[in-house]
Amino acid sequence: MAEVTRDLEEALRASVRGEVVCDAGSRALMTMDASNYRRVPAAVVAPRDADDVEAALAVCREHGVPVVARGGGTSIAGQATGVGVVLDFTRHMNAIRSLDPEARTAVVQPGVVLDRLREAAAPHGLTFGPDPSTHSRCTLGGMIGNNSCGAHSVAWGTTADNVRGLAGVTYRGRRFTTGAGTGTGAGTGTGAGSGSGSGIAGLPPEIATSIEQLTARHLALLRTGYPDLPRRISGYALDALLPERRADVTCALTGSEGTLAVLTEATVALVDVPAARALAVLGYPDESAAADAAPGLLPLRPLTVEGMAADLAGAAARTLPHGGAWLFVEVGGATAAQARAAAEAVVRAGDATAAEVVTDAAAQRALWRVREDAAGTATRMPDGSEAWPGWEDCAVPPPRLGAYLRDFRALMAAHGLRGTPYGHFGEGCVHVRIDFDLLTPEGIARYRGFSGELADLVVAHGGSLSGEHGDGQARAELLPRMYGPELVRVFEEFKDAWDPDGGLNPGILVRPARLDENLRFTPLPRRPVDVEFGYPGDGGDFTAAVRRCVGVAKCRDSAAGSASVMCPSYRVTGEERHSTRGRARLLHEMLAGEVVTGGWRSEEVREALDLCLSCKGCRGDCPVGVDMATYKAEFLHHHYAGRRRPAAHYSLGLLPVWLRVIAALRLAPAVNALATTPAAALARRLGGIDGRRGIPRLAPEPFQRWWRGRTRRAGGGQGRTVVLWPDTFTNHLRPGVGRAAVRVLEAAGLRVVVPPGPVCCGLTYVSTGQLDRARAAMRATVEALRPALDAGLPVVGLEPSCAATLRTDLPELLGGPDARRLAASVITFAQALRTYAPDWTPPRVDRPVTGQTHCHQHAVLGDAAERALRERAGLTGELAGGCCGLAGNFGFERGHWEVSAACAEEHLLPAVRNAPNGAVVLADGLSCHTQLAQLAGVEARHLAEVLAEYL
Repeated sequence: MAEVTRDLEEALRASVRGEVVCDAGSRALMTMDASNYRRVPAAVVAPRDADDVEAALAVCREHGVPVVARGGGTSIAGQATGVGVVLDFTRHMNAIRSLDPEARTAVVQPGVVLDRLREAAAPHGLTFGPDPSTHSRCTLGGMIGNNSCGAHSVAWGTTADNVRGLAGVTYRGRRFTTGAGTGTGAGTGTGAGSGSGSGIAGLPPEIATSIEQLTARHLALLRTGYPDLPRRISGYALDALLPERRADVTCALTGSEGTLAVLTEATVALVDVPAARALAVLGYPDESAAADAAPGLLPLRPLTVEGMAADLAGAAARTLPHGGAWLFVEVGGATAAQARAAAEAVVRAGDATAAEVVTDAAAQRALWRVREDAAGTATRMPDGSEAWPGWEDCAVPPPRLGAYLRDFRALMAAHGLRGTPYGHFGEGCVHVRIDFDLLTPEGIARYRGFSGELADLVVAHGGSLSGEHGDGQARAELLPRMYGPELVRVFEEFKDAWDPDGGLNPGILVRPARLDENLRFTPLPRRPVDVEFGYPGDGGDFTAAVRRCVGVAKCRDSAAGSASVMCPSYRVTGEERHSTRGRARLLHEMLAGEVVTGGWRSEEVREALDLCLSCKGCRGDCPVGVDMATYKAEFLHHHYAGRRRPAAHYSLGLLPVWLRVIAALRLAPAVNALATTPAAALARRLGGIDGRRGIPRLAPEPFQRWWRGRTRRAGGGQGRTVVLWPDTFTNHLRPGVGRAAVRVLEAAGLRVVVPPGPVCCGLTYVSTGQLDRARAAMRATVEALRPALDAGLPVVGLEPSCAATLRTDLPELLGGPDARRLAASVITFAQALRTYAPDWTPPRVDRPVTGQTHCHQHAVLGDAAERALRERAGLTGELAGGCCGLAGNFGFERGHWEVSAACAEEHLLPAVRNAPNGAVVLADGLSCHTQLAQLAGVEARHLAEVLAEYL
């Protein structure tokens, strides 16, 4: 195999102008999509254009290697994985070639992300109708391959309904084009079987003739063999080839899952965007009742009719009308009043137990985020157990959906399975993740048996095994149950007409692999891996923690205006290995040990994690709560165990030690003076710090020293006692923040106490993977705070990263009831004022604000209290999203400057540059504060400092 791979790589490099990679890390990134399946490719090619595609196919044909086309890798049935060459279209073939507002069409390459097309069409009042929940990262090529649909298909149809023409290359290197209605009467006798090559325009003659002959032979079967329902995605759409549909080859190719040809360009239709929208949220006792109500709303011409149950909504259920399930019905109008009136008509017709009309755009987006994240959140049951795709998107006629869901629930119960249905109820399409046991032979056998019975149930209700995501490997084996063996043999004929060598995506759709083969979990270790963190959400199992990533790839959202923090390094590099999903894939393969063979010593994993900022954005933004910062700390601990570490781990990782020594010896003035001399450059080089980074100035008087002198001179407030946490950064680098916080907290009537001795949360040790040191620091901290914990005192954190470490890393690394007590007691400065001084009126500042919410605040602590406090103080405006790019030690380390600066340029620096005159620049965290000072020359302040100034 190694020799074949070497020969293949050499031939590809000689023929293809795009990137060709065969290294273990690059191949490991492509082993999985968002399905249950895993196949290891031999090589990954990023073609630059159609010529490159043709050249790559020629090499693969010569070597007898299969080919899989891949877009965003969010397919849920396994069709974006393969054992040969993976063609990655996202890197180069991602352009919008043209957009014609008059004709309402666009010409796109297959790697274009859907949201980029929608952004380009928006200024013309247009959009692309189909919109899967992965719209921020799925590609048009993948949507065409799977015939994707999305929430708005009740109004605008499937992808097949919105594609006007295709261009591509067959495995044998034949280029072709298609256009709707270009047929010459296939099946009428004019060209079928003539062998004259006068077949369907734009196709190679041999393919055109084969299609005409196939259609002529099977006219009756093609007319009668397909169920009539809006979401029939399974199999090949050969009924589109009928004479009455004018041999619509474009439609027949859409949804073929990369098994017939490789797409290189598409012409797609655009639709008008309603001027105004409103959302009617209707509550019902359960999802079957919601499904029963959905068909009755279709005559009102809604844009969406989406269903979701309470066990999926989670905490968001508190914000919804009373019920156990809901319909989200979006309507449009020429004006806001018309949209509201249409929504109110939906409410009247919906026969709901409770209802609400939402017209505020931000509130609508928040509700849609709950629905869009369902593909991820549904992978964890309410009790934390895992659930998987496999029966993700079957569809039945909408009037039968309620009855189907009742039968579906009964079938799951009979097999001892659980799942949470949701989806496109207006079109009878149900999404569900089920708690299959895919780790044991018994569980896999149950999965197989259940799948067969469920296929029969879907067919009994007149449905389609796939209603959106395609059959892939998950359902193709069961297609004879839906279509019968005769029509499935016609599918094989159609496949052979296009791909007689079987080189494109073999094992998918026709002559399929078994649905229980190639499961992604098979190579993973069956025993728990020895790790340091507790992974409480995963039963202490690191393998289960890595399995959290199911591949929906929300971390690949690179939209410029996105407020998401996750994943900053991917957003500026665009490389899969620097996404949360990419890193999780590499950790998966590290545990599997087949492609990535170095275990904890793996260089492939270390390189991918090197650009992880440990910002914890994924912990807050990932639908399933992947916490790559924790995984990185775990990996670094094992990777460097008994080995020499990078210099930055000693200089920056041990920063609390160095600062404590400098403070004890009162050397801060001397160190500050040396920081401006040539000796500083040598210190940076020896410490692994980038030469472009300035060394922050140390405070001559640390906060705790000031506090000890201050408490002898003055008393404090007389209200509730709070412990002000003197984190390392506040204590030694920003003591003014601590002094300001004392003033404000006491002005609010609170009594402030501060631990007398040095304490540390262990953040720098955690971020550099020095977990033994981190645990020692944490134990000392718990001991130092034991009297406060026994007294039930809250611990107020000023530095968000340190507060987040106390809240999450400390209990997960240290464990035990005292660690959990401390974590539960940690609150932010604003949370302390909201909770313990609710009647206090802050001073009025009445100025606009700019800056950025700290990543750890966003991911772990939340910022609702900070927003409310700013509003009460008259600090107007929103802080930027994203990540500042410094992220503790990351931005200081040599080799990270470019990524760090690019992250800052994404949101933070533009927000500060474009802020109104007189705006207050806020940065509660030292990282954001330092990044602004060093890259923009701006002195940002903590919210406590601003309030103290105006007392």
